Amino acid sequence: MPLPERLDVTFLTSAPDLPRCPKDKYPEVAFAGRSNAGKSSVLNKITGNRRTAKVSKTPGRTQLLNFFELKNSSRLVDLPGYGYAKAGKSAQAAWQKSVNQYLTLRDNLVGLVLVTDIRHPGQPYDEELINWSAQSELPICVLLNKADKVSTSAQQKSLNAFRKNHPDHPCLVVQPFSALRGTGKVDLIQQISAWLD
Repeated sequence: MPLPERLDVTFLTSAPDLPRCPKDKYPEVAFAGRSNAGKSSVLNKITGNRRTAKVSKTPGRTQLLNFFELKNSSRLVDLPGYGYAKAGKSAQAAWQKSVNQYLTLRDNLVGLVLVTDIRHPGQPYDEELINWSAQSELPICVLLNKADKVSTSAQQKSLNAFRKNHPDHPCLVVQPFSALRGTGKVDLIQQISAWLD
């Protein structure tokens, strides 16, 4: 069966916390990342719809757990970003609590896409998520996004550094990505489809 050129999704629902997430057993792949890493642009690129996730000039606009359904009832979940949002500390703490609960307790979760900025690798919370996924044996794909902003040699250097820093991770995939040019889109769709199959 040929791999789709995009993931055809429909918005399902938003939830402020884990108890109000959909109550079923369909598998989910979640997207996480700093508020300025380009997470919304990545989602829009792989779904072929620039309206899937709202892209804003003000980072941190995603404040709920947003669920998008694929035709086979599996889902993509856009998690609130972290670390840059122009919001009060209490609001950011509430988002972070909902994200932590989702990642830790959501049985539907089968894979995590961590969107990072290739120009700023190894941010503390990114590293925490990578280490947590290793301990939890949850498959994770680290996207080195905005690859169009650096040279090919710089992309390879970042890839090598990530792999060197996490040699014992049981289920880590790292790849360059450009939401602008589509670099890495096919690889990411293939990875997500394998997780959800």
